[in-house]
Amino acid sequence: MNIPERENKLTKSEMRAKILTEKEERGLTYEELADHVPGRSKMFVASSIFDAASMTPEDAEALTDALDLGEPVAEALQEAPMKGMEDPTIPSDPCIYRFYEVPQVYGRAMKAVIHEEFGDGIMSAIDFEVDVQREEHEDGDHVVITYDGKFLPYKRW
Repeated sequence: MNIPERENKLTKSEMRAKILTEKEERGLTYEELADHVPGRSKMFVASSIFDAASMTPEDAEALTDALDLGEPVAEALQEAPMKGMEDPTIPSDPCIYRFYEVPQVYGRAMKAVIHEEFGDGIMSAIDFEVDVQREEHEDGDHVVITYDGKFLPYKRW
């Protein structure tokens, strides 16, 4: 069997490494990267880099042009992501672990309030946006995370 070679095709990991290297070398933030991709948020751009979203050809070209990266990086940014493919164990990184801890502690209460206010259903993770902001407090800055997902009622049949 003759398998064609990968002509300049990058894996998602290779694409991510190239982008993050340029980001670090240039001292850019995700907000500054997003400024180069009209209409996209820092969270969308970051999620595209970390394989949780795919970019349009225009988005990918805008980002890769801003970083002087080539077509293989732009093509990798446009590939469909492999969402939820991380290690299924609970992560030990303290920051990521907190995203597991929050629903363990507050999940049932959040579900109860959603059902009380909307009815029996779920929050979409497809028609969805997430934002991370810094909020100054006198006792120490706070991380403000906003989930914004469409309510999807369960179908009755």
